[in-house]
Amino acid sequence: MTRTFTIVLAIAALGGAATAAEKKLQMKDLPAAVQKTVQEQTKGAEIKGLSTETEKGVTTYEVETMVNGKHRDFLVNVKGVVTEVEDETAIDSIPAAAKAAIEKRAAGGKVGMVETMTRGGATFYEAGYTSKDGKKHEVLVKPDGTEVKD
Repeated sequence: MTRTFTIVLAIAALGGAATAAEKKLQMKDLPAAVQKTVQEQTKGAEIKGLSTETEKGVTTYEVETMVNGKHRDFLVNVKGVVTEVEDETAIDSIPAAAKAAIEKRAAGGKVGMVETMTRGGATFYEAGYTSKDGKKHEVLVKPDGTEVKD
């Protein structure tokens, strides 16, 4: 019984540590440079969420928005520079090789939201899907269909 309790505590502690890095914020909580960028990037958009995450000592701010009924999320560094943008897109509008790779990975499951991701000048396509066994997954591919580990 003690062993089971110890394992449960360890799992809870690890789960808490994993989520502790992300923190929900309000606009007033953001540094001035980040606020300026968020205001510029969200003209005509509805802000759905603001959060910060520190990973490997690097702090980024995630902004979740809706623009014309579509999701548009972006990451901003502490200096106010946009480092990544994810725009919801139709799977039929992405390159054929990327679409084929996503559909192959879903393997008879259901493809959900597809996003065009721009990071560091490179474009990727990210899709959420539910496999045949009902489990939720994500896949990230290059325009040529090559899978990328994020």
